[in-house]
Amino acid sequence: MIDVLVTDVLVIGGGPAALAMAAALGAEDLEVVVLSPNDPGDPWANTYGIWGEEVDALGLSHLLGHRWNHSVSFFGAGEPDPNGAANAPTVLGRDYGLFDKHKLQAHWLQLCQQTGVIFQRGTASEIGFVDGDGLPVTAHTPGSRCRVCGPANLELSARLVVDASGHQPVFVTRADEGPVAGQAAYGLVGRFSAAPVEPGQFVLMDFRCDHLTPAERLAPPTFLYAMDLGDGLFFVEETSLALAPPVPVADLRQRLERRLAHRGVALLELHHEEFCLFPMNLPLPHLDQPVLAFGGAAAMVHPASGYLVGALLRRAGGLARAIAAQLAVREPTSAAALAAAGWQALWPADLRRKHALYTFGLEKLMRFREDQLRHFFATFFSLPGPIWYGFLTNTLPLPELLWAMLRLFLLAPWDVRWGLMRQRGRELSLAWRLLIPAPPKSASPS
Repeated sequence: MIDVLVTDVLVIGGGPAALAMAAALGAEDLEVVVLSPNDPGDPWANTYGIWGEEVDALGLSHLLGHRWNHSVSFFGAGEPDPNGAANAPTVLGRDYGLFDKHKLQAHWLQLCQQTGVIFQRGTASEIGFVDGDGLPVTAHTPGSRCRVCGPANLELSARLVVDASGHQPVFVTRADEGPVAGQAAYGLVGRFSAAPVEPGQFVLMDFRCDHLTPAERLAPPTFLYAMDLGDGLFFVEETSLALAPPVPVADLRQRLERRLAHRGVALLELHHEEFCLFPMNLPLPHLDQPVLAFGGAAAMVHPASGYLVGALLRRAGGLARAIAAQLAVREPTSAAALAAAGWQALWPADLRRKHALYTFGLEKLMRFREDQLRHFFATFFSLPGPIWYGFLTNTLPLPELLWAMLRLFLLAPWDVRWGLMRQRGRELSLAWRLLIPAPPKSASPS
């Protein structure tokens, strides 16, 4: 006998995106079921950073495990003299925070509990659309519902399905536009023979490369992301901004070891080893499909910075309100119409244009030599703080974003300008999307 669990919205996934979406939907007094193969309370593997100004605006600074007001980057090549110009830091002048991932997870779980969100263990294997009598119909039929096959002997019936299962979603589709670039990183939390960064310091990007041979500097550039965690603990991570295919973890590990050894720093006590790999430039999903997405499944990772959690926190509420408003319409609403309202709220034209601009920019940066990349970021962080902060957090209005990019181009040295002007690969098609942000459509929508 098959049991049927009926709800307003079914959220698929158990990570940050799924919990953020479920909590926001529950706050709109909707019935919500979360379907995840894992316990949503299982510890998360990765760490999540956010700018202090961003978390303050959300009123969630109490969820931070660490916060730094001494934030810097290094864009010189490095040299033996520690006080030399090539070792000079770029002071960022903005607080940076690291979420206490247990507190963040507990925050969302508590909100879900308060609003009656139901958690169901299992995987979604198949989706179809039915009418009120359970008979098969199309997603566009008024009053249609989503029917999802879950674990053994359980079906889930929902007005809308939100796929928040990550970068390889269960149901959400997107166009194949060729190789996807991945941000890769290898990091360590531990105690060291000497401090890898100054006390109380957060290093966003350290591109110094004097520990590499001239031949090694011709390889894809990487940088150090590091922070003082207090009590003699430090986090150090060698990171590749983006590359297709991604930089292998073994290469990142070797580069981190070389970088630390060059500074006379040795690992004494390992507390945690972090492996990070996620896509940076996923194409937008098909916006005419009758299943909605959120988080990595919806290509919400910032294509130029890799940030995601801030966007989840900012955008979940607005999306949930749009869904609730469509569900409140008196006339029978189809599953496809509900999804369409969600897609429009999640990816309006301005955000699609910004996504195209960021993706275009990333395509450029992946072609830059090591010295070009250092020159680019030195110029980028010379822009006024609100501009580069708004770029990295995707909070600048589109006109200001375009003006910021023009300003950067005018300030940049000629090697960076030439790299930005030279058109290669799929850059022209990406630039075209900035002008005409047509919603991506599937070949044969359901």
